[in-house]
Amino acid sequence: MCDSCNTGGKVEPAKEGSHYGRDLGYSCASFRRDLSMNRTFRNVVAGLALLVGLLCGMMPASAEAEPLYFAVEVWRDGRLVAQPKLLGETGRTLRAERRRPGAPTADYRLVLMPRAEGESFLLQLDLLLPEAKGHSELALLHGQQRKLQLGRVPGELEVSLLLMKVDSPEFRALMQLGTDGGKSGTSCSI
Repeated sequence: MCDSCNTGGKVEPAKEGSHYGRDLGYSCASFRRDLSMNRTFRNVVAGLALLVGLLCGMMPASAEAEPLYFAVEVWRDGRLVAQPKLLGETGRTLRAERRRPGAPTADYRLVLMPRAEGESFLLQLDLLLPEAKGHSELALLHGQQRKLQLGRVPGELEVSLLLMKVDSPEFRALMQLGTDGGKSGTSCSI
């Protein structure tokens, strides 16, 4: 029995001017059922929010961008046409272009898209020359050098690519090789 309206918990149409001040047409029993459903809904939403929070807390934080060094050589029909040395980082697209002043087209355009995958780095490489283009996807380890054939026939368009982590002893040693015998404290520019 309902303590406040003496309906015995029965669902009855509400009388005009009921003690809840609601004009929705429900008696005390149906109002209690609505409150119970609202409470259940709130509990479900709170539970889902807690679950999402726990899952987000368990997921590893996104890895910070790893600074990388790229030494690239581009060969066209056996002739060296480009030799850029580039600094980039994982998760960010790196673009390099060489264009003579006033030239309508670039001598070359290189696009590298590195991303970390465990101990290795997955790399998308796109190369565009006025008379040739190439694309490759590869995985490289720190310090690994790879030679790629991008042309239709061997030797038509080749790329040699070296990848190093910037914050590594190997990279620091490579930069010291570029100085005058490694004796000075200054490093070479890349």
